Amino acid sequence: MTVVRGLREALVLFVVALVAVAAAAGAWTAVSGGDFVFRLGVALIVVGTLLGLTGDLTLSRIGMLPARAAFGLAPEREDAGGGRVLTGVGIFLFVSLPLMAVGVALLS
Repeated sequence: MTVVRGLREALVLFVVALVAVAAAAGAWTAVSGGDFVFRLGVALIVVGTLLGLTGDLTLSRIGMLPARAAFGLAPEREDAGGGRVLTGVGIFLFVSLPLMAVGVALLS
Protein backbone atom coordinates (compact mmCIF):
# COMPACT_ATOMS: atom_id res chain seq x y z
CA MET A 1 0.00 0.00 0.00
CA THR A 2 2.86 2.39 0.75
CA VAL A 3 4.34 1.78 -2.69
CA VAL A 4 1.07 2.73 -4.37
CA ARG A 5 0.81 5.89 -2.26
CA GLY A 6 4.40 6.79 -3.11
CA LEU A 7 3.89 6.29 -6.84
CA ARG A 8 0.65 8.27 -6.72
CA GLU A 9 2.46 11.09 -4.92
CA ALA A 10 5.25 11.00 -7.52
CA LEU A 11 2.71 11.15 -10.34
CA VAL A 12 0.98 14.15 -8.79
CA LEU A 13 4.30 15.95 -8.25
CA PHE A 14 5.37 15.18 -11.82
CA VAL A 15 2.13 16.44 -13.36
CA VAL A 16 2.07 19.60 -11.22
CA ALA A 17 5.70 20.35 -12.09
CA LEU A 18 5.02 19.70 -15.78
CA VAL A 19 2.02 22.05 -15.84
CA ALA A 20 3.85 24.78 -13.91
CA VAL A 21 6.92 24.56 -16.16
CA ALA A 22 4.75 24.60 -19.29
CA ALA A 23 3.01 27.75 -18.04
CA ALA A 24 6.35 29.40 -17.25
CA ALA A 25 7.79 28.42 -20.64
CA GLY A 26 4.64 29.76 -22.32
CA ALA A 27 5.03 33.09 -20.55
CA TRP A 28 8.75 33.14 -21.43
CA THR A 29 7.90 32.50 -25.10
CA ALA A 30 5.11 35.11 -25.11
CA VAL A 31 7.38 37.79 -23.66
CA SER A 32 10.49 37.25 -25.75
CA GLY A 33 9.36 35.07 -28.65
CA GLY A 34 11.16 32.02 -29.90
CA ASP A 35 10.52 28.30 -29.94
CA PHE A 36 8.22 27.01 -27.19
CA VAL A 37 9.43 23.41 -27.34
CA PHE A 38 13.10 24.37 -26.90
CA ARG A 39 12.31 26.64 -23.95
CA LEU A 40 10.09 23.98 -22.39
CA GLY A 41 12.92 21.45 -22.65
CA VAL A 42 15.42 23.81 -21.04
CA ALA A 43 12.98 24.73 -18.27
CA LEU A 44 12.21 21.06 -17.57
CA ILE A 45 15.89 20.25 -17.20
CA VAL A 46 16.44 23.22 -14.87
CA VAL A 47 13.39 22.46 -12.71
CA GLY A 48 14.23 18.74 -12.62
CA THR A 49 17.74 19.54 -11.43
CA LEU A 50 16.54 22.00 -8.79
CA LEU A 51 13.86 19.59 -7.58
CA GLY A 52 16.42 16.80 -7.37
CA LEU A 53 18.69 18.97 -5.25
CA THR A 54 16.04 20.45 -2.97
CA GLY A 55 13.21 17.92 -3.09
CA ASP A 56 13.81 16.41 0.32
CA LEU A 57 13.95 19.71 2.23
CA THR A 58 17.61 19.21 3.13
CA LEU A 59 18.44 22.84 2.47
CA SER A 60 15.69 24.10 4.76
CA ARG A 61 16.82 21.71 7.50
CA ILE A 62 20.40 22.93 7.18
CA GLY A 63 19.19 26.51 7.47
CA MET A 64 17.29 25.72 10.67
CA LEU A 65 20.16 23.97 12.49
CA PRO A 66 21.59 27.10 14.19
CA ALA A 67 18.14 28.22 15.34
CA ARG A 68 17.28 24.79 16.72
CA ALA A 69 20.64 24.58 18.48
CA ALA A 70 20.15 28.04 20.02
CA PHE A 71 16.87 26.89 21.57
CA GLY A 72 18.34 23.57 22.68
CA LEU A 73 16.21 21.48 20.31
CA ALA A 74 17.39 18.25 18.73
CA PRO A 75 17.89 18.10 14.96
CA GLU A 76 14.86 17.18 12.91
CA ARG A 77 14.28 13.56 12.08
CA GLU A 78 15.06 12.35 8.58
CA ASP A 79 11.72 10.67 7.90
CA ALA A 80 9.12 12.08 5.56
CA GLY A 81 6.63 13.90 7.72
CA GLY A 82 3.33 15.58 7.04
CA GLY A 83 1.75 12.72 5.15
CA ARG A 84 4.56 12.50 2.61
CA VAL A 85 5.61 9.05 1.50
CA LEU A 86 8.47 9.85 -0.86
CA THR A 87 11.90 10.57 0.54
CA GLY A 88 14.54 12.62 -1.25
CA VAL A 89 15.72 9.58 -3.18
CA GLY A 90 12.17 8.81 -4.31
CA ILE A 91 11.61 12.37 -5.44
CA PHE A 92 14.87 12.26 -7.37
CA LEU A 93 14.16 8.89 -9.03
CA PHE A 94 10.45 9.25 -9.77
CA VAL A 95 10.04 13.00 -10.34
CA SER A 96 13.35 14.71 -11.14
CA LEU A 97 14.83 12.15 -13.50
CA PRO A 98 11.62 11.84 -15.59
CA LEU A 99 11.39 15.65 -15.81
CA MET A 100 15.00 15.83 -17.01
CA ALA A 101 14.45 12.94 -19.44
CA VAL A 102 11.42 14.66 -20.98
CA GLY A 103 13.44 17.89 -21.23
CA VAL A 104 16.32 16.14 -22.98
CA ALA A 105 13.88 14.40 -25.34
CA LEU A 106 12.34 17.74 -26.26
CA LEU A 107 15.76 19.24 -26.96
CA SER A 108 16.87 16.45 -29.27
